[in-house]
Amino acid sequence: MARLDSEVKEECLREDLKFYFMNPCEKYRARHQIPWKLGLQILKIVMVTTQLIRFGLSNQLVVAFKEENTVAFKYLFLKGYSGVDEDNYSCSVYTQEDAYESIFYVINQYHRLKNISLGTVGYGENEENKIGLKVCKQYYKKGTMFPANETLNIDSDIETDCTHLDLQALASPRDWKSTSFFRLEFYRLLQVEISFHLKGIDLQTILSRELPDCYIFQNTIVFDNKAHSGKIKIYFDSDAHIEECKELNISGSVQKNTQYVLVFDAFVIVICSASLILCTRSIVLALSLRKRFLSFFLEKYKRRVCDADQWEFINGWYVMVIISDLMTIIGSILKMEIKVKNLTNYDLCSILLGTSTLLVWVGVIRYLGYFQKYNVLILTMQASLPKVLRFCACAGMIYLGYTFCGWIVLGPYHNKFVALNTVSECLFSLVNGDDMFATFAQIQQKSIMVWLFSRLYLYSFISLFIYMILSLFIALITDSYDTIKKYQQNGFPETDLQEFLKGCSSREEYQAESSAFLSCICCLRRKGSDDHLILTN
Repeated sequence: MARLDSEVKEECLREDLKFYFMNPCEKYRARHQIPWKLGLQILKIVMVTTQLIRFGLSNQLVVAFKEENTVAFKYLFLKGYSGVDEDNYSCSVYTQEDAYESIFYVINQYHRLKNISLGTVGYGENEENKIGLKVCKQYYKKGTMFPANETLNIDSDIETDCTHLDLQALASPRDWKSTSFFRLEFYRLLQVEISFHLKGIDLQTILSRELPDCYIFQNTIVFDNKAHSGKIKIYFDSDAHIEECKELNISGSVQKNTQYVLVFDAFVIVICSASLILCTRSIVLALSLRKRFLSFFLEKYKRRVCDADQWEFINGWYVMVIISDLMTIIGSILKMEIKVKNLTNYDLCSILLGTSTLLVWVGVIRYLGYFQKYNVLILTMQASLPKVLRFCACAGMIYLGYTFCGWIVLGPYHNKFVALNTVSECLFSLVNGDDMFATFAQIQQKSIMVWLFSRLYLYSFISLFIYMILSLFIALITDSYDTIKKYQQNGFPETDLQEFLKGCSSREEYQAESSAFLSCICCLRRKGSDDHLILTN
């Protein structure tokens, strides 16, 4: 009797494991279990993608409003702005007269803003709750300099003086221009910084039947003379913050459209919550089956199950779906708060919704695995991933070496090597064969030694990474593909879990005839002889 109970227990465990590793169509044919998770995932793909597109179109309006206002501010406050920035700064001046005129031009334009601006902007309060301009200048504490005699006597301590010009003071330009604050000693001057706040309302969202946003623009103009090279660089920075509008009285269909969008977002949250519960339930069931199998295997065969078989019970697709659902739920809640203007964090919401949509579409690969041809590609990706990661770790050390070397040697002579991030981006472009001639041609020939080194550096990097490392990278993937093809012809290596599942009675014994509807859905039914081509998980 004890032996009979053990056999019944073994057969029950085997059937439960076999059923767990079936795909949705096979589960329906075996026990008429409706594939709820499959239906939810299909519906979720449609819902989440629609939600992302709608939010993306709304976010584009926000980004466009910020960028267009930044360009408008540059034309308004920077004298002689050409419309194109010079490198990482907006424009520059070369004489004392031009420097004074550019500073006074900013102040005068701020005073005349309401009469000259085309946008819906007005004066805003700064951190000190004051309306007006804050002008600060930094300079060395004291010193004298005679370049002709190569004589320098300077105190390196830096002092900062600031003044605030309100609208009333700006009305008398002769008074504030004649103050000692605006008498600049350029040989001691490090920088002049002008900061002011402006407020604006984005009305273009009304055309999209959305509530408008209210903005605060924190504008800063810096006249940089730290190099003392005869060239003062002018930097303009505008940091836009979205705030809740205090009073909104809008008639029309905007409010009704907002309610429809909120209902749609709430429905997305419900769908993702259901998907989250079902996938979590599947993982809990898998861990329970794993515990039963490990106990049974240890009791019967007196040895532990290998790690590979234990990981078969942890379905990575379900984990990814759970992460995607959590991000979608949080992102949808933020989107609803943004829609009713309680929150304004567009960036965090876009990151959550964008990443969740990416994971949702990557999850489609799982269902493509039910096709034999697509399954070959998926198995190749799974088999080659560990080798590729180890290979990239080794190649990354060489890549980092070239990055640091290029930055320190070629940085002063090449625009693409001035910073570590730009060096890395330039080298990655070279690996892909992009922009090669321009990289060679833009090196300055001021130093013959550096020019020769740049040739040796670029030729060696391109030869090493394109002809050797990239070829080996492709060879690793090709080798994994060939291995999978051989396994399909000769059979995959069987693990303890697969050998245990072999003893299960034929699947046809408990498969029932499916309904006409699901027969259409599960038309991809594989023959029994093809089952060995698909891995269990």
